Amino acid sequence: MASSSRELAKVDPADEPSAEWGWHGTFPKAIPTAGVIVAILLGLILIGHPVSWTEILFAAVPAVVVLLAVIVGTLRKRNDWRR
Repeated sequence: MASSSRELAKVDPADEPSAEWGWHGTFPKAIPTAGVIVAILLGLILIGHPVSWTEILFAAVPAVVVLLAVIVGTLRKRNDWRR
C-alpha cells in the first residue's frame, strides 16, 4: 500500500510502455482549447434569425458556462501548488 500520493504517481515502464518516452498523463492544453472551440461554435449558432428565446437559451447559456469553466480551470491550474 502506498503511504503517499507521490508513491502512487510512480509508473513502472514494464506496465506502461509510454512512461519510457515521457508521455503519461492528460492533455493540459487540449481541454481548454476544445472548450473555447465549443463555446465559439455555440455562439455561431446564434448568427441568423433566432425564432425564439429557447434557441438563445440553449446556445448562449452553455457557451457562457463552458467559457467560465475554461477560465476557472485555467486560474486554478495557474495557482496550483503541484505545478
